[in-house]
Amino acid sequence: MDRLQGSAWQYVAEVLRPEDLPMIAAHALVDGHDSPALRELAGLPCRSDATEVRELYLQALSELDVPLPDEETAGRRLLVSLAFSLVQGELSPKEVGDGLSMAVTARTQEETQFLSVAAEYSEWIEPDDLPAWERELQAAAQLLAASTELGPGTHVSASRHD
Repeated sequence: MDRLQGSAWQYVAEVLRPEDLPMIAAHALVDGHDSPALRELAGLPCRSDATEVRELYLQALSELDVPLPDEETAGRRLLVSLAFSLVQGELSPKEVGDGLSMAVTARTQEETQFLSVAAEYSEWIEPDDLPAWERELQAAAQLLAASTELGPGTHVSASRHD
């Protein structure tokens, strides 16, 4: 999946911070995309006005005919991305639990199972219960990764901020 398209679902799923968008624009330029709004966005300092950054980002996507997915699709992509990131060792089970957001959506049985197990995480989980939860989450992630039609897409980093 193209980085710019990947950023579109991450934007809708609310896992991108406004200060991340200028760098995403710069990477998109390097990847061969070009539009006036994209160039302007890439030149903004990271600490620019969040509203201006978001508006330029959306304008750039429009100029480049990159559609924003609906919230359900974005939420499902977030869920699948978390599962793939766990399976590939890019995120820990705790980071997966912390990476859940209100935007996460599940449609299939495998998505629902992974979400159900991941949502059980809490900082107050008993230390004796943690290994069993981690094993169950890993198993659900592997099942989801093997069964999804969404593919790995763009992974959500462990440094996600709300």
